[in-house]
Parts: sequence; structure tokens; C-alpha cells
Amino acid sequence: MPLTFRKSFRILPGVRLNINRKSWSITTGGGKHGPRRTHSSTGRRTTSMDLPGPFGWRKTRRG
Repeated sequence: MPLTFRKSFRILPGVRLNINRKSWSITTGGGKHGPRRTHSSTGRRTTSMDLPGPFGWRKTRRG
């Protein structure tokens, strides 16, 4: 089983810095029912949102 590393820091209210072994990303938003936007150091841009029940929505674009 490979070892993994992932750490998330809250740097401001509503802003998180996520670090893993190969890249880092910044996540903004994500209030109780609002959308989240994530910008990765590899150029990936993701918009996601939790929906009622066990559902969610996500759209990812490559930079």
C-alpha cells in the first residue's frame, strides 16, 4: 500500500490551502450551501457544490 500525504490549512475565513505530495491548491467559498472553487498549482480548476441528500456536483477544467 503506497503512503499518501495530504494536509489542509485554513488561512482565512472561507479560504483553505491544500498541500499534497506533488502539488498545492487554494479553495475558496464553500459556505453551508454555496459553491467551492479550487485552483491547483498544476493548472486544474474545479467548481463543486454539495446538493441536498447524498448528492454533489463538480466540474473540472484543465488549464
